[in-house]
Amino acid sequence: TMLSVIEISSRLPVNNFSNSCFEVCLTNKSYLLLKVICAKCCLGKITKGPGILTQSLLDAGFRVVALESNSDFLTDLQSLESSLDGRLKVIHGDFFRMDPMAKGALKPPAVSSEKLFKTLGVAAVPWRADVPLKVFGIVPQQLERNRLWRLLFAMYECSSIYRYGRVELNLFISEKEYTVLTAKPGKSKIYQALTVLAQLGYEIELLHKVRVLYQLIRPKAKYGHRLPNDHFCLVRLTPQQNLFTGGLKPSNASTFIFMVKQSFAKPKSKLTDRLNLDNSDRLLKALEIPRNASMYNLYPEDYKRLFEALQNSHLFAETFFHDEVLTSTRTMNLLI
Repeated sequence: TMLSVIEISSRLPVNNFSNSCFEVCLTNKSYLLLKVICAKCCLGKITKGPGILTQSLLDAGFRVVALESNSDFLTDLQSLESSLDGRLKVIHGDFFRMDPMAKGALKPPAVSSEKLFKTLGVAAVPWRADVPLKVFGIVPQQLERNRLWRLLFAMYECSSIYRYGRVELNLFISEKEYTVLTAKPGKSKIYQALTVLAQLGYEIELLHKVRVLYQLIRPKAKYGHRLPNDHFCLVRLTPQQNLFTGGLKPSNASTFIFMVKQSFAKPKSKLTDRLNLDNSDRLLKALEIPRNASMYNLYPEDYKRLFEALQNSHLFAETFFHDEVLTSTRTMNLLI
């Protein structure tokens, strides 16, 4: 696989893709371009403007399925589709509104992953198999955190795009969110539930950093102190092959997620206080976790081992977490 540097530019890109590539791209007027690439791929430059990447791929000889979320651009794409003898398929849809939890028939730009993967001709593979599909794009800055949470839930539950295996995400995210994703234990302001779950669930790799020359990102004072936010970070998120070895399974993953979320409701509280178990000292000793450890001092692996130990010993229902987790699970749709 060949990989070149992505540059966000206002000029027409010169793309250099490998052969044998089946791609889905999303374009809209905020120059979001989402490329879903099967098998071999490499990154070209991304530029703003509707349909530029689509046309570049067609010119390079690829078969393209385009997800267009903005109806203003559909007419031009559909006109192009009709003239290309099956080389372009246009779907009115938004990748970031894939498989919404609302009941009833989907209305565009919401889109079904089942429909998309059928169009792609990509079949589901076992979790421990190789990556079946790669996604390239930019996460919209509006509700960025919510979008990351939604992808994380889907990955842990093996739902939506993750029903088809360990789909690899290569996404531009804001620097502040990248800082949270890669934070270390002990940093109470930035080491969060999202940090723990992302580091445990994904192999996180920074591929490229692009300095923001224009005010594309508007930081909000959300974290008590301002995080660095002068760059877009292209981050590769590859689901961990061994995520579901042990007691953690897709069927109980939502319980694990909310246990971690509730742990960070009071990140400086002691783990022994949160467990509220008579034999908590013995349990922590067996897990080699210090008795006086605070929630924000635990490593991601510690949370997984703790959860699995509670599951295996049938002690989870006795812990302080239990009722909070059940309540949170019932309202999951509201949280994401």
